[in-house]
Parts: sequence; structure tokens; C-alpha cells
Amino acid sequence: MTRSVPTVTLPSGEAIPKLGQGTWEMGERPNARKSEIAALREGVELGITLIDTAEMYGDGESEKLIAEALGDRRDELFIVSKVYPHNGSERGVQVACERSLKRLKTDRIDLYLLHWCGGEDLEGVVAGFERLKRDGKIRHWGVNNFDTDDMEELFALDGGDACATDQILYNVARRGPEFDLLPWLRERRMPAMAYSLVDHTRLPRGGARRVGVSGGACVGACSSARCSRFQRPPMSRTFGRIARRSSSPCPPTNSRTSISSSGRRGRSARSKCFDRRG
Repeated sequence: MTRSVPTVTLPSGEAIPKLGQGTWEMGERPNARKSEIAALREGVELGITLIDTAEMYGDGESEKLIAEALGDRRDELFIVSKVYPHNGSERGVQVACERSLKRLKTDRIDLYLLHWCGGEDLEGVVAGFERLKRDGKIRHWGVNNFDTDDMEELFALDGGDACATDQILYNVARRGPEFDLLPWLRERRMPAMAYSLVDHTRLPRGGARRVGVSGGACVGACSSARCSRFQRPPMSRTFGRIARRSSSPCPPTNSRTSISSSGRRGRSARSKCFDRRG
């Protein structure tokens, strides 16, 4: 029997799990496939029914793995996927979504995100997302790695305030969003979705005394929450610079920390969670 986990409410009023399973780097190694499938299924049994993926992850292989692992439990899931910025146009997001739907073997994506800022036609992306919603291909849309300036640009567009969430790098060691992004989201009653919650299993040295859960996000009690170590990073612009320097079109993302049902640590689902304070 599937257990339940705490929920958070999207702007639409829908309640979804605060904690989710991420699938970056899953589906890429044939010898790990069985353990990855077991980890996803075990997570769902534990109530972690929000599953996060992207067309970028394994060039679609992660989405295929989810279909294989959880296709028989689709109606229990809240599936999140993401579209590349280079597909960021009204037509581009629709075509990319169709490909993701095919790989996921489903008729809808519950939350569809623009993966990061990267020269896309933001107005066209919003129009494309809204068209996908009208057609029943997606149920909600949002953004990923947007900083405050990016969110203000988005909200200035017609229909931009229909955004459901902003997925961001946020954990006890990387607290830049607390300076202005989280307050900005809070004012608009929009939850933030945090990734890399344990910072690739690293914790900050000298300052973090305990780690706990507050509002669904990983937080810590530090000697100074405003100390110089926590300077605000301009997230999307940082990712854009990384992507331009790298041979890969993607920003570096998150850690793999889950344990498979066999108890062996491996490349498996990384955690996501929503912070209702945002």
C-alpha cells in the first residue's frame, strides 16, 4: 500500500507531494537499469509519487525508464518534465512535448518546465505552454533556474503569471535564493521547487549545526544566514555561462543519493522538494 507524504498547494489549488524523485543520469547504464527501476518503484511505495525528469536526461532515456518502471501506476503519479531552451519557441515546446509524451508513454505531463534561460523566445514559450494546456497535453507549466529578474520578465508577459513554480538550486549550503527570489515568490503565493537538496552529499563546513525540514525544503541553522558565503548567485545567467563554455548544452545539476530497494547505494533517484515559503 502506498504511503502518504506531506503536500504543498500549487497556485491552481491542486495539492501535490512536497518530496519527489529526480532521475538525472538514470536510464544511461544498462547494468544499472534493474536497480534504478527498483528504486523508483520503492519510492512510489513510500509515497514519493512526484517524478522529475527532462528531455535532457540521457537524451530522453530517463523518460523511457520512467515509462518502463511506473507505466502501470501512471494515475498515481505527478510527472514533471522539462524542455531544452533551444526548443524554446511556441512551436518548439509543442513538438518537444510530443516527443516526451511518447517516451513516457502517457497522454499528459502534469508539470512542464522550461529548463533554464538560454536565448529562447520567452513569449513564444508561454504561448506554447498555454496551447499544450488547452490541448490537455500538460496540466501545469513552470520554469527552472530562473532568478528574480527572469521571473519579473516572465510575469510582464501576457499569461506569464500562470507559471506554477520555479525549480531552483537551493539547499543548506546554497542559500542565495533567500535574499530576493524566495520573498518574491512568496508575495505571489508561488511555491519554489528545490533540487540538489544535499548538495551532492556535501554539507557546509564550519557553520551548519543541524539540518532539518521546514516547509518542505532542506534548511540549516547557521551561525549567520547572511554571511558572505551565501552571496546571491544570478542563477540563470550562471547556468548560461556554463552551458556556453561546455561542450554539453546542459547546466550541471543534482546529486544521486537514493538507496535502491536492495539496500545498495547506486545511481538512482535524486530528491526534489517544494518549499511553500516560496
